[in-house]
Amino acid sequence: MAEEKTPLKWKFKAGGIINNSPTLSDGVVYFGNIAKSISSNCHLYVLDAKTGEEKWKFKAGAGRVSSPALSDGVVYFACTNRRLYAIDTKTGEEKWKFTAGDRVYSSPAVSDGVIYFGSWDNHLYAVDSKTGEEKWKFKTGDKVSSSPAVVDGVVYIGSADNHLYAVDSKTGEEKWKFETGSHPILGGDLSSPAVVDGVVYIGSADKHLYAVDAKTGEEKWKFETESIVSSSPAVVDGVVYFGSTDNHLYAVDSKTGEEKWKFETDYGSIKSSPAVVDGVVYFGSDDKHLYALDTKTGEEKWKFKTGNYVSSSPAVVDGVVYFGSWDNHLYAVDSKTGEEK
Repeated sequence: MAEEKTPLKWKFKAGGIINNSPTLSDGVVYFGNIAKSISSNCHLYVLDAKTGEEKWKFKAGAGRVSSPALSDGVVYFACTNRRLYAIDTKTGEEKWKFTAGDRVYSSPAVSDGVIYFGSWDNHLYAVDSKTGEEKWKFKTGDKVSSSPAVVDGVVYIGSADNHLYAVDSKTGEEKWKFETGSHPILGGDLSSPAVVDGVVYIGSADKHLYAVDAKTGEEKWKFETESIVSSSPAVVDGVVYFGSTDNHLYAVDSKTGEEKWKFETDYGSIKSSPAVVDGVVYFGSDDKHLYALDTKTGEEKWKFKTGNYVSSSPAVVDGVVYFGSWDNHLYAVDSKTGEEK
């Protein structure tokens, strides 16, 4: 019998909706929020992972904050005010900021001293992590809300021009592009690529999850759902887990594209990207719950109810699940069913 909730360790109230993914490092949680109004500010929050107490916060201005990325004592995050920020993790002081040509919904990726992210000015950017200076930018045919994946010297990113791109990380030159049946990315909440074992997996508004050869850009298979594939896939032990706005979380064989199982939530879209840890897949739903399912069977282990939508993608560290809700709270929940720590 599935339990209605699992023990809450703590929750923290931010100054607005939390729909991005928290990032953890050395016992610290980093996450951002959406500003309540045009006249209010969004922030990057930094909390103690054990207690939920605020260590510091950084005011980024109006808009919404992306999921943060950490590297060498610096936290990088983007904001829809067009800026990419580099902030010292110890002091909360700004090291530099970079301004793109339009809003930034893309979450940054850090690789070999370079920050990669997309913008609504139709470009993928590469920025030096130390100086904040632009190294190159690559133009697509439409807005880039997708968050990049960087693997083996190649940046993979989706665009609203209906294409998935593979771009050389050093030069910014296109290696290939793959066309989907509709926008791979419509907004900051939708699917971004995952690259595992030479295959790129990405969801599309044409109701498909695609598996594309990372070297050639050729389609290996596609899997059809009943609506937009709105979450970024997680690929673990030969299985691809992802959500759709058809209220289902899917588990699909990564080699063949055949369905292993699907799980239906109470109602509402699944924009949250799943996290898979120790045989359990965790994800949020617009039905206000965080779910924990058995990876083998798709059976519900437990669900935890919040006060509003859960589009935040969870982070699972040391037996605790961290995730945000549209009720303005970040939650820390014990990952085991009914066991206090």
